[in-house]
Formats: sequence, C-alpha cells, structure tokens
Amino acid sequence: MQFGGGAVAIDVYEAVKTSIVQGELLPGQRLTEEFLSNTLGVSRTPVREAMKRLEADGLVTPIKRRGVVVRSFTREDVQQIYDIRALLEGFAAGHAALHRTDEQLGQMHHAVSQYERCLTARIHRRQHVHDIMRCNNLFHQLIHASAHNPHLTFMIGKVIVLPLVFRSFYWYNTLEIAGSLEEHKHILRAIACQDVEWATAAMRSHIYRGRDHVLAHISDLATSITDAPLKPGE
Repeated sequence: MQFGGGAVAIDVYEAVKTSIVQGELLPGQRLTEEFLSNTLGVSRTPVREAMKRLEADGLVTPIKRRGVVVRSFTREDVQQIYDIRALLEGFAAGHAALHRTDEQLGQMHHAVSQYERCLTARIHRRQHVHDIMRCNNLFHQLIHASAHNPHLTFMIGKVIVLPLVFRSFYWYNTLEIAGSLEEHKHILRAIACQDVEWATAAMRSHIYRGRDHVLAHISDLATSITDAPLKPGE
C-alpha cells in the first residue's frame, strides 16, 4: 500500500512516537534521519517532517547536524511538569463537576468500571499493563472533555508527557494500581456531586501522588538507559 507524502509523514510520526512512549527508544538515544529512514523503509523527507512534530511535542531534542535524541527527564523536569499538570487537571476536574452532562458522567462511571475489570484481570495475570493505562487515560480524557474548554484540553495535552505516564504504570505494583483506582472513584464522586472544590482537590492530590511515584523511580529509568544495548543510529 502506498501513501501520499503527508500520510507517510503521519505514519512515521506515529511509529516513532509509539516507540518512544513504550520505551523501545530510550531517553538519550540518538536518532538520525538515515537510521529511521532505513528502519521504516521511507525516504528522509517524511522522517524530517515527523521529527519536527516530535520536537514540537517535546519528545525529542535536536542536536546540531547530528539528528535528534529522545528527550531525557531530570527530577526537576518531573517536578515542574507534574506541578503544572496538577494545576491544569485540577482546574479541569472542577469545571467538569460544574459543566458535565449526565451522559458524560455515565461515560466516566463506565471508564472506572473498565479500570476495575482490568485490575481484576491483572491480579490473575490476564491483563497487560497497556490496557490498564488505556483505562486510566480514558478517565482523564473524559474529565477534560467534560470541562467543555477546548483551550484547557489543548494545554493539558502539552504537559502530559506520555513516556513518563507509560513508564509509571510499569513501576506500579498491584496495590498501587488499586490505590489509583480508588482515587478515580473519589474524583468521580466529587464530579457526580458537582462539588467544584472537592473535585479540584481530589484531582490535584491524584496527580501529586503520580508525581511522587515517578520521582521515587526515576533512577530506575536512568538504570534502564545505562544498561540498554546500543541500537543502530546511536
């Protein structure tokens, strides 16, 4: 199957983004146009276009005349990113409590039920962490949409660093995932009651807990980078 130039660029972007988010391409790993072009079987033009989008997303950092590197995160980066997330997502939860519809509330209830089913399956080793992360993301996305503020949703999208979110779920044990589920239920009750202050505080607490979890394990990420074998393009 052949695509037009724009479609190929989107395919390259999605392929590289997925590899970064899922940890196949590690922080600090250098990516060259030649390596990606050969790996994905495309010309350098769509690779170049994809790299620009990934740089705009904050997933890669350019190196002068040497391609890009997958973005690394310091403890200070994590602290600042999650502090901003807490403010924005707390604001979104408060506005969701104020503006959500009954249909949206039902969708949030369904998302929490899905999360619970995934957790049960995870305990019995029948569910992959990817599925739990999807349930988590869906709940948050429904809250963002229920705030009915597209500008806010756009800003939140810019500060949710997907590689950190993805890795954090690998660092969670079953008890910690269960704790995250209970926090979702707490947030949902606040939104259902249309209690703006409660919803805001509950969401901020949830995000801060996630921040502290990432900070406690960020050395694990550094270790995985150090121990990882070099790949072509490094």
